[in-house]
Amino acid sequence: MRIAVIDADLISRKRHRFPNLACMKLSGFHKERGDDVVLKLDYDGLDGFDRVYISAVFTSTKVPVSTLMKDNVSYGGTGFFYDKATPLPEEVEHYIPDYHLYDDWVAAQLTAGGKHAEYKYYTDYSIGFLTRGCFRKCTFCVNRNYDRVRIHSPLSEFFDPDRPKLCFLDDNFFGCADWQRILEEVKATGRPFQFKQGLDERLLTDDKCAALFSGKYDGDYIFAFDNLDDAKVIERKIQLARKYSDAVFKFYCFTGYDRSARWDAGFWRQDIFDLLQRIEILMRNRCLPYVMRFERYEDSPYRGVYITIARWCNQPSFFKKKTLREYAQMPGNATALRYLTDFERLFPEAGRYFDLRF
Repeated sequence: MRIAVIDADLISRKRHRFPNLACMKLSGFHKERGDDVVLKLDYDGLDGFDRVYISAVFTSTKVPVSTLMKDNVSYGGTGFFYDKATPLPEEVEHYIPDYHLYDDWVAAQLTAGGKHAEYKYYTDYSIGFLTRGCFRKCTFCVNRNYDRVRIHSPLSEFFDPDRPKLCFLDDNFFGCADWQRILEEVKATGRPFQFKQGLDERLLTDDKCAALFSGKYDGDYIFAFDNLDDAKVIERKIQLARKYSDAVFKFYCFTGYDRSARWDAGFWRQDIFDLLQRIEILMRNRCLPYVMRFERYEDSPYRGVYITIARWCNQPSFFKKKTLREYAQMPGNATALRYLTDFERLFPEAGRYFDLRF
């Protein structure tokens, strides 16, 4: 059969730095059966294929409705269905990914002047889930329907010995009761590894720290600080981790989501201050925030403040050297400075956060 695999995020987004795992598994499954598989980079000529698979991760990704209505098209992923996305068929889900699906596309990007580091996840990493699920049930999360963490697949299922590094997409690895055995298997490969989605710092213990920080970790240690109410436990666990590592930890800081669903002016003001307080706590503990904005921040009267804070935090070269105010005062940042000035005029107590220094 002629099979077209479409990574919809690849078409829709200007920057695409991570392969679609479902697309790679579908490709591997069909190639093993002798089917002709192509990575399609547009929505033209789809009637010439026996089957077309379209996958999207991001809800902001748009696909023509007429394409989705075609008889030979199947589509899925969190980008279409968020927490209601249907899993891949079992025989596909547990098939080794086709790590060569993106080869031609990556080669074209490099020929056009792209840097290898920008495409490293396409070329250097074995990628998969060791565990799936989470017990936190955060209302904003695609994993909110899970009630626990389960073993998903052995490392051997997606391990490519020709690739020097390992990347895991686990939702909450340390929530799995069998974490220690699995982590020892990972470390036994001798390869650098990372948990791309981050780890739940609230679950750290001495045993977990000793195992994690003694491994050949690749890149930043990433955790999450999504709720100011967790401040005390977050600080306590940072101090615990410091017994085992002096690394500068990175924390995802989710913002712009109203857990009480009010979305009123009072929420938007308080949400900005909650974010600034989390940033202060992380600064105090020599950790880096990475701001992740819920899409409804676009509705906020302080939309520009969210953007300015995120751009400052998410560029460590600026965050480590300049205060938020100094960042906004840089040449070319006049609009950012106006956002901060207007916010401080309304809420003078914000000024001290604008002058915090890492």
